[in-house]
Amino acid sequence: MINTEKKKAEEICHDDSSLPVKAQTLDELHSLQKKKSAPSTPIKAAHAEDDRHKQQLQSISASLASLTRETGPNVVKGDPAMTTAETPRLSAASHHFAAPNLNMSDSALKFTHILYNLSPAELYEQAIKYEKGSFITASGALATLSGAKTGRSPRDKRVVKDETTADDLWWGKGSPNIEMDEHTFMVNRERAVDYLCSLEKVFVNDQFLNWDPENRIKVRIVSARAYHSLFMHNMCIRPSPEELENFGEPDFTIYNAGQFPCNRYTHYMTSSTSIDLNLARREMVILGTQYAGEMKKGLFSVMHYLMPKRQILSLHSGSNMGKDGDVALFFGLSGTGKTTLSTDNNRYLIGDDEHCWSENGVSNIEGGCYAKCIDLSREKEPDIWNAIKFGAVVENVVFDEHTRDVDYSDKSVTENTRAAYPIEFIPNAKIPCVGPHPKNVILLACDAFGVLPPVSKLSLPQTMYHFISGYTALVAGTEDGIKEPTATFSACFGAAFIMLHPTKYAAMLADKMQKHGATGWLVNTGWSGGSYGSGSRIKLAYTRKIIDAIHSGELVKANYTKTEVFGLEIPTEIEGVPSEILDPANTWSEKEAHKETLVKLGGLFKKNFEGFLNYKIGADNKLTEEILAAGPNF
Repeated sequence: MINTEKKKAEEICHDDSSLPVKAQTLDELHSLQKKKSAPSTPIKAAHAEDDRHKQQLQSISASLASLTRETGPNVVKGDPAMTTAETPRLSAASHHFAAPNLNMSDSALKFTHILYNLSPAELYEQAIKYEKGSFITASGALATLSGAKTGRSPRDKRVVKDETTADDLWWGKGSPNIEMDEHTFMVNRERAVDYLCSLEKVFVNDQFLNWDPENRIKVRIVSARAYHSLFMHNMCIRPSPEELENFGEPDFTIYNAGQFPCNRYTHYMTSSTSIDLNLARREMVILGTQYAGEMKKGLFSVMHYLMPKRQILSLHSGSNMGKDGDVALFFGLSGTGKTTLSTDNNRYLIGDDEHCWSENGVSNIEGGCYAKCIDLSREKEPDIWNAIKFGAVVENVVFDEHTRDVDYSDKSVTENTRAAYPIEFIPNAKIPCVGPHPKNVILLACDAFGVLPPVSKLSLPQTMYHFISGYTALVAGTEDGIKEPTATFSACFGAAFIMLHPTKYAAMLADKMQKHGATGWLVNTGWSGGSYGSGSRIKLAYTRKIIDAIHSGELVKANYTKTEVFGLEIPTEIEGVPSEILDPANTWSEKEAHKETLVKLGGLFKKNFEGFLNYKIGADNKLTEEILAAGPNF
C-alpha cells in the first residue's frame, strides 16, 4: 500500500533547491555569468594597468592612422554589442576642439571598437553571429567561407620598389616580385585604413613569428572578420599574457580590408584585388580578397627578406627531429609527400611548412599548421583529422546541413579546402618548435617521367643545383584521355614567396650545410619502371624505408654507383627496399625509351636553369661554376 501522507517539512528533500539569484533583471543575471579576467601579472600600482591599457590603445590608433590626418581614430576596447555604458566622451584638450579644424571628418567623431586578441571561443561567437556562412562542424571546428577568392592571387601581389629594394630584391623574368611605387601603396593603404576605420569594430591580433626568441618578429594584424582573426590566432605564435602586456610597437603590420576592393583606376592595378608589401614601412595591405592564406604567405615573404639580413636562412620546408636530437629538413612542392613524410609518429614535428636556420639551429616560423583537406580521411591522415576540432578553422568545406559532418571529398566550393589549427593540436609536436642544426636535407620530387632514382646522395653543388631548380612533375589530363607528365620548377621549392634571388638562398644553404656537416638527398616519390601511364608509383612503404635509413645514418654508409646524365650517386641496397628499383635503368623494359626520357628531362632542367646563369655566387664565381657542373651532362 502506497503511503500518501504528507511528510513533515524537515523531511522534505532540498537537493535541487537554492536561494534565489542575486539579480533583479535578466540583464543583471547575464552579467553574473561572465567573470572579469584577473590581471595576468601583479600590478604594483592601481594606475599601472590603466597606463598600459592607454598605451595599447594609442599604439593601435597610431597603426590605424590615416596619413592625411594628424591623429589616428578614436578607439575603445570591447564589442559594441556588449557595451552597455555610454560611449566615452571626446576630450576637448586632446583633440583640439577649441578651434575649428578644417581637416575634421565624420570618422573623427566616432569610436572604433577594438576586439583585441580575442580567444577562440569569443571569435566563434563573433563569426556565427555576424558572418554569414559560419557554422560549427560536428568535430567542433569553425567552418567559414573565404568569398569569391578560394586561393592566393599571385598576379595581384606587389612590392614597393624603392632605393633599397631595387638592389636587394629579385626583379624581372621568373621573379614573383611585381613592382609598385610608394605613392600607389599609400593610395591603397589609405583606402584600406579608411574602410577599417569606418567599421563599428575591428579585430586586432598582436602575435609573434619565429620560435627562436632571439630572432622573433612582432606582428600586428588588423582585420574586419572574426574568421581572419581566428586564422591568424592559429597560424602565428600566440603570446603569453605577460608577453602581451609588454608587446609594445609591432615590427610589421597587416591591414586586411579584403572585403573592400581596390580602385581599378589606380596605377599598377589590374583587377579589384591587390596584396601590397612595403618593406620600408613594414606594412602589408590587402584589398579585394578574403582568402586568409594571403596573410600567412605575405608574412612568409617578409621573413624571406628580413631573416637573410640577419644571416638567417628562411626555408619553405617541413622539419622533424628524432629522439636523439637529429633534425631533418624536407623540401617539396605540392604532391611530393612533404607533409606525409615529415609527419612521423616516431619523430617530433618541429613544423610542417616554414622554418629558419640560424646559428642557434632550426626554428619554426609559425605557431600553427595550414593543411589541405581535399579527400582527407581518418585512416590516411589521423593527426590532421584529429586536429580539426574546437579552435580550428576549416575553409570552404561542404558539410551535412543536419549533422554538420564535413564531406572532405566534396569540391562544390573549391578543391583548395583547408584547415588551420595550432601546432599543439598535433600530438608529437615539439613545443617550443626549435631544434639543433639539421643532419639531413631531403629534397623531394614526384618524378612522373620515371627516370630519377628513388633516392640519391647529393654533393654540395648538386644540392644547390636541385634546390635552385625545385623540380617536380605533374600529370596533365586532356579530354581524349591522353595523359603525359609536365615538368614544374619552383626555385628554392617556393618561388612564389622568395624575395631575394634564388642563388642567395642556395649559397646560404650550402654554407650552413658545410659548416654543420649536413648531407643532401634527392628522393623521388613518383614513378618507376616507366613514365606515368606505363610505369607504377613507387610504394609509400618503400619511400618510408628510405627515409628511415636516412634518419638512422645507415644510408650514408652504403655503397654507391653513379647514374648517367644527372650523375647521381645511388645506393646498391637498402634494407626493406627491392634492390632492382634503386637504379631506374633496371626497371624500364624499353632501355632506349628510358635513355630518351632521361635526356629529355635533363634538357628541361638545363632550359629552366638558363635564367640563373647571369648571377655570380661568391667573389670569384667558383661556386657558380661548380653548381653548373653539378647539373645534367649529355
